[in-house]
Amino acid sequence: MAISQLFAPLPSLTGTLTLSGRRSFLPLNPSTQFPKPRLSRDRAAALVLRSKGDDSVDASDRIISAVCYFYPFFDGIQYGKFIITQYQPFQILIQPLFPAIRAFKSFPFNGFLIFITLYFVVVRNPNFSRYVRFNTMQAIVLDVLLIFPDLLERSFNPRDGFGLDVVMSLDSTVFLFLLVSLIYGFSACLFGQTPRLPLVAEAADRQVL
Repeated sequence: MAISQLFAPLPSLTGTLTLSGRRSFLPLNPSTQFPKPRLSRDRAAALVLRSKGDDSVDASDRIISAVCYFYPFFDGIQYGKFIITQYQPFQILIQPLFPAIRAFKSFPFNGFLIFITLYFVVVRNPNFSRYVRFNTMQAIVLDVLLIFPDLLERSFNPRDGFGLDVVMSLDSTVFLFLLVSLIYGFSACLFGQTPRLPLVAEAADRQVL
């Protein structure tokens, strides 16, 4: 008798539901369909406009921001002397930039003059967008960080042996970091994205209001 009750058909769920002695007239039929909420035309139009990216970066801001990342790379190109001379692919990659690098290195104070110009004319100028000022400040901070490997190399300048290997490794690491930062920052700005470089982005954020 107990087994037959287990296999007895379940009662139909269609009907009324009784809770605490009260009847609820909510339909329990699982096939019941409820109306779907619809967006108003104004709300739908706003979502479409937002998806198209009305807040995209202007083309002029992209170009200015992308060009700024050449500044720390040109200023630290000397750290690539070991890699560029040993590996031909790096020579082919850097060769189109040689005229600009020579012009940058032709006057010893070019780096300082560009630093002053970028900081006071661009970063501190509210007429430029925050996108341009942030990327410019990020390039400036990256260039300022080059002081540390320069001081280390000046104070520790071995001619051969293990010390020279350490200096070569340090210079190559700095050069690769500058090269990756240039490629990443330049390409991201051209696509209207905001590149955030490690050890640099937070410092640039604090300087750009």
